[in-house]
Amino acid sequence: MSMRALRTLISIHRHGSFRAAAEAENLTAAAVSQQMRNLEASWQLALFERSHRSPKFTPTGLALVEEAEAIVAVYDGLADKVRSGAEVAGELILGAVPTTLTGLVPLALTQLKMSHPGIRVRVVPGLSNQLLLQIERGQIHAAVISKPDLLPRSLRFSKIAAEDLVLLVTESTEKLPVLELLQSQPFIRFNRDAVVGRQIEGWLQANGIAVNDVMELEGLEAISSMVAAGLGISIVPNRCIIESDHLPLERLHLGDDVPSRLLGLVSRADSPKAMVIQAAETALLKAVSIGEFHLGS
Repeated sequence: MSMRALRTLISIHRHGSFRAAAEAENLTAAAVSQQMRNLEASWQLALFERSHRSPKFTPTGLALVEEAEAIVAVYDGLADKVRSGAEVAGELILGAVPTTLTGLVPLALTQLKMSHPGIRVRVVPGLSNQLLLQIERGQIHAAVISKPDLLPRSLRFSKIAAEDLVLLVTESTEKLPVLELLQSQPFIRFNRDAVVGRQIEGWLQANGIAVNDVMELEGLEAISSMVAAGLGISIVPNRCIIESDHLPLERLHLGDDVPSRLLGLVSRADSPKAMVIQAAETALLKAVSIGEFHLGS
């Protein structure tokens, strides 16, 4: 038996098949199958019912998955557990939505590096729902996301900041009421696959506002550049970190009923990386309290 085999066993349970587990663990399907046969042979246990087209767990196999999850969690947390209380170190694989990658995340990682130089961070970009799936699969430890309507009970969400939605226009845009601008100007949509994109669409529909779509983009930097070029207006979150982008843009208040994008740090409630994740959360909150990020500062 090896920790690798136990991780593969857990991955089969999480993903539902040998093939999906092989992709998640960067193995071949044959390697996954061989690992499971070795486990069954070494312990003389029947872990799968192979009479089906896709092998299914036996009751014994399901019981072993539960024990394996506990063993792997303890193993992953060993180093953190024996360190002194003042020393927080180790690897953190941190997911982040694209809108946080040019302000909040780099400023927070700067704070984290100063307070805990022993923490090594690898950043993985992605949309909120993609990052949630990666956390559940054990591919990343935590993620900075826009809070969706529903979160699995196995995950813990800590609020970092609330960002009101605003109308993004150029400084030269005609001074008209927000509703008139939305109905008369070309509209650049925020990607509706993103949580904030769906929030924007919901607000438009709730207020009966029909817009003239000209494009739909994912990155806030791309949207800002298109607006600055005079190609349309957009609704975006008013970011909690001020950045010196020097684009000739204005942000207009949408009204009293405007929703907020809730940014937070999400992780598994039973994560063995709890101390490192807590340090990252503190750094993110510190970044929000600073509120400004300038290159080279």
